[in-house]
Amino acid sequence: MHRLGCLNHLRRAHEKGIKGMQKAAVTDYPVHELIRNRWSPRAFSNKSVEPAVLASLFEAARWAASSYNEQPWSYLVATKDDAENYKKMLGVLVEFNAKWAKNAPVLAISVAHRNFSHNGTPNPVAVHDVGAANAQLTAEATSRGLLVHQMAGFSHDRARKAFGIPEGWDPVSAIAIGYPGDPQSLPEDFRNSELAPRTRKPIQEFVMTGSWGHTAPFASK
Repeated sequence: MHRLGCLNHLRRAHEKGIKGMQKAAVTDYPVHELIRNRWSPRAFSNKSVEPAVLASLFEAARWAASSYNEQPWSYLVATKDDAENYKKMLGVLVEFNAKWAKNAPVLAISVAHRNFSHNGTPNPVAVHDVGAANAQLTAEATSRGLLVHQMAGFSHDRARKAFGIPEGWDPVSAIAIGYPGDPQSLPEDFRNSELAPRTRKPIQEFVMTGSWGHTAPFASK
């Protein structure tokens, strides 16, 4: 989508309150539609996520790459159908995130195992590998019309206590999962953020060759 077309789409969404608004990225170079269509909304539909679909999301996470095939990830998951655990999950979020995440039908926390299981030594890329699993889960969700919003804003200590996370495991991110909702349902401050154009640093700012700060030739425009 051209930049002007994207801005017009967002303007129409703001004016009409389009339900289930999509927000495809305006890219400088071609990328797969799954990448363009992935974004982190705060407006979620009250439609539940089918158990079989939810299982497929975590199956996608299962097959992510990891150092030594360690698969150092685990997930705590709560759906709105499980009111007790959903309340516990919502309770570990900071207030800012809880205000909007309470509408998502699924909440989760990803957790990283700090040490390799085959020799007990520290795994320096455990959090990286959990991030890879989360990204793969997100891609699968996007392919199914679902949206995922990952959050750093939650209490690790409350999560440990609420869910009995054992020693040697570290919470990484909280995750909201669901179908897209109506941005007009959000409070004004959240709504403005939801409807704002998406921006990213251009690749020439972070792709280098030879020495730090020297932009890779293919990344120059």
